[in-house]
Amino acid sequence: MSKIQMKTPLVEMDGDEMTRVLWKDIKDLLILPFVDLKTEYYDLGLKYRDETEDQVTIDSANATLKYGVAVKCATITPNAQRVEEYHLKQMWKSPNGTIRAMLDGTVFRAPILVKGVRPTVRTWEAPITIARHAYGDVYKNTEVRIPGAGKAEIVFTGADGQEIRQTIFDFQGPGVVQGIHNLDASITSFAHACFQYALSVKQDLWFSTKDTISKTYDHRFKDIFAEIYESDYKAAFEQAGIEYFYTLIDDAVARVVRSKGGFIWACKNYDGDVMSDMIATAFGSLAMMTSVLVSPTGQFEYEAAHGTVTRHYYRYLKGEETSTNPVATIFAWSGALRKRGELDGLPELQDFADRLEKATLDTINGGIMTKDLALLYEGEAQGVNSRQFLEAIAEKLK
Repeated sequence: MSKIQMKTPLVEMDGDEMTRVLWKDIKDLLILPFVDLKTEYYDLGLKYRDETEDQVTIDSANATLKYGVAVKCATITPNAQRVEEYHLKQMWKSPNGTIRAMLDGTVFRAPILVKGVRPTVRTWEAPITIARHAYGDVYKNTEVRIPGAGKAEIVFTGADGQEIRQTIFDFQGPGVVQGIHNLDASITSFAHACFQYALSVKQDLWFSTKDTISKTYDHRFKDIFAEIYESDYKAAFEQAGIEYFYTLIDDAVARVVRSKGGFIWACKNYDGDVMSDMIATAFGSLAMMTSVLVSPTGQFEYEAAHGTVTRHYYRYLKGEETSTNPVATIFAWSGALRKRGELDGLPELQDFADRLEKATLDTINGGIMTKDLALLYEGEAQGVNSRQFLEAIAEKLK
């Protein structure tokens, strides 16, 4: 069988732990037999990030800006325990945060639905897409451990010498303080991406922050969204028969749980991180969610929305069998290949991506799946290990 040819390489970002193991198996079983795969490879495994002092992460983001499409494996964001476990030079920042900041994009995450897995929230009838701002906030923060009594301040010194100074807190004893920021330009890009995506799929767009408490920071998000909607998108939304509305994050959570689904929920960076996990789990599994970072200049980075599945990896290292769900990682590859085919005018590559996704869902709908889904599946289900599941998908592809 002749393999499908590619013109432009994908940027391939390898990762950590169990997802790194699955990454290789997915390539070997589901992609390389069918596609003459061209990638520019970057090892974002924690050990190599430490060796390069995180330069490899920056290089991979620059490559994405150059080539336009990337596919990323899940990676470890180290905490103190990981610094000790991996003997790291320092506690490196989230590679996702670095890449998102360099691409200044918006992350769109949506659950992957299968017939036999019913959402935990009984009212949900259609997928809910999370649009997550991918710049700033806690992911680009500055933190200080306060040793004792004293005054913490925010100080801004303008290029023209203007100084703005505001007290954060008068500490009477030890504590912590954190500084976060965002940019009007990035919030504007976020708003345009959300409005354009809503129009492309013809779905209502919700946006939520906590502007009643954060009267400057969060209110700035609210104001920019409102101004852009009124000036650029209101007429198009009305013509498409869809709605944009703003509400507080706590009200949005209540509304989402009582909704039928089928809309886009735009969130700030941390809110989107948390709520996308909630949406994924309530629809079935964290391993059943697509995630794509879309930059305002037209770059796309596809990834799984979950972590590196550490618990399964430790079992794998002991030689034990694991049943780790690879669906989100498969869909990251299919999404990247489809977009590469679209940008390069390769319909056969786009068709392969469609067939890969169909083979994956058909395998599950046929009753063969990893054990996390077998526990939720309504019907006859055979819970198999990860390798067996990938081999079953490969048979359907053939």
